[in-house]
Amino acid sequence: MSEWSHLFDPNSAAPARIAPSVLDADFGRLAAEIAAVEAGGCEVIHLDVMDGHFVPNLSIGVPVVASVQKNSKCFLDAHLMIAEPRRYAAAFAKAGAHSLTFHAETVAPADREKLIGHIRGLGCRVGIALNPATPADAVFDTIPLVDIILVMTVWPGFGGQKFIADCLPKIEAIAKRLRHGQWLQVDGGINLDTARVAAAAGANSLVAGSAIYRSGDAREAFRQLQQAAREAQSGGGPRQR
Repeated sequence: MSEWSHLFDPNSAAPARIAPSVLDADFGRLAAEIAAVEAGGCEVIHLDVMDGHFVPNLSIGVPVVASVQKNSKCFLDAHLMIAEPRRYAAAFAKAGAHSLTFHAETVAPADREKLIGHIRGLGCRVGIALNPATPADAVFDTIPLVDIILVMTVWPGFGGQKFIADCLPKIEAIAKRLRHGQWLQVDGGINLDTARVAAAAGANSLVAGSAIYRSGDAREAFRQLQQAAREAQSGGGPRQR
């Protein structure tokens, strides 16, 4: 994990990074789709894991994560949109995921610290995600314990949805509690316009799927999104302590 320590540097504010979601990639040529964004400077690949229970869709599982690990040099950021994250955490860690993000809605507050410790024991970074209807204060006590706080700006389950602007105050509220080395990640409806808005609100990790893999030029789309987010980040918005 030390090779990725710069992504969570506790001594400086993280520059905004785009994490391409392969949910919208062509799975028939997944290695090439990943290579395209790596060629543009990508360091983080986002893996959307859905169980058809917590969210109304099925997506990738352990075998796909293992395949991506063999074909990518990136940090693999697994978003577990599943009802039983503890049950499957070890399998995803073994497959090569570098971080595991579970949903606040699936784990009682009293049980989160134990799950976080379990995931860290597997050698992974840990994240907690919030659905659009979940308020920011639902994770205030958990923020100091994790590496990633993920704010969903669409309802999880399907790519290509419209960014929910009502989530911006939540991003701003969490950004005020963010420490150096932590990611405030935003996932859902990210394009050139919303990347700027989310980064200005305090996000430093933006998940983009369709804006990259349905653009016709994944490398260039990645590059433009990251540039837009970094320009907005430097122009203002909440800052990490």
